[in-house]
Amino acid sequence: MSLVTALIYRRRHRLLGRLVQEALAFYGMEVPAACEIGPGLTVFHRGFGTVLHPYTTLGADVTLYNGVTIGRADPWVPQERSAMRRVVVEDGAVLCAGAKVVCKDGVLTVGAGTVVGANAVLTRSTGRGEVWAGVPARKVGVRAGGWVPSPVPTRPASDQPASDQPADDYPASA
Repeated sequence: MSLVTALIYRRRHRLLGRLVQEALAFYGMEVPAACEIGPGLTVFHRGFGTVLHPYTTLGADVTLYNGVTIGRADPWVPQERSAMRRVVVEDGAVLCAGAKVVCKDGVLTVGAGTVVGANAVLTRSTGRGEVWAGVPARKVGVRAGGWVPSPVPTRPASDQPASDQPADDYPASA
C-alpha cells in the first residue's frame, strides 16, 4: 500500500483526520471524509491533481491515476439545489490519467471493471467491463475477454518452489 493510499484510508481518523487531509493536499489530492472508499484502492503517481466529490463511492479494487476528477456537472448551482445525488465507481474500475466523471442528475454509475480512458469526460453511466474514451466519452470497446472480478491467485505454502528452483510460471533466467 502506498503512502497516499494509506493516507486516504486514514482521512476519517478521529484525532488525525485534519492532519491527514492536509498531507493529502500536499500531494495535490482532495478526498473528503464523506467519500466512501472500498478495500484495495490503487492510486498511481501519488494521485497528483485528483479531486473527488463528497458524494462519491469507490468500490473494491478501483484504480485511480493522477488528475482524475469526480464531481458535479453543475458547479454553479448550490449543492443543496443540485440534481446530482452520487457518483458510484464499481469494483475493479480504472480511471486513467486526467479522466473526468461528472454527474448532472441522479446517480452516475461507472460499471464494474470499466476503463475510462485518459482525459475522457464521462457524463453518463456505463455497463460492466466497458472501455470509454473521448470528449464527451463514448463506449469504444469492452475489456479483452470480458471483465470478471477475480481474486489474486495465491499458492499454499506447501506448493512454494524451493529457493534454488525457479517458479513454474516464470521462465528460468539464463
